[in-house]
Amino acid sequence: MGSFGSPAADRLERLGATAFRSGKLRRSGTWAVAFVAEWCPFCRAFAPLFATLANEHSVALGDVTDLDNPVWEQFDIEVVPTVVVFRDGSPVLRRNGILGEGLSEKDLSEVRTFLTNG
Repeated sequence: MGSFGSPAADRLERLGATAFRSGKLRRSGTWAVAFVAEWCPFCRAFAPLFATLANEHSVALGDVTDLDNPVWEQFDIEVVPTVVVFRDGSPVLRRNGILGEGLSEKDLSEVRTFLTNG
């Protein structure tokens, strides 16, 4: 996975197709995954914003650069970036990107609030 526009974003845990197949998303606790693709300009803009959550919360980038990646269907991803918050392996909150817009700081704020107050 390439660069996502900031050193902080580039240091986030990256989950590729192998991680999804191995059940890595089933970890305990509450954490957020931003599903992103290298070819997506909205992902490159959002990743540094998403990385700001890493100071206080468990977060990762899920690589769905390959359009044949089964994660697209597994998590019903239609637009990237999309953020899913998991609790003990189950999705509990989702913010879908908007075609031609991506995700906003408001979306990020909602994810932050949920992670903080759960």
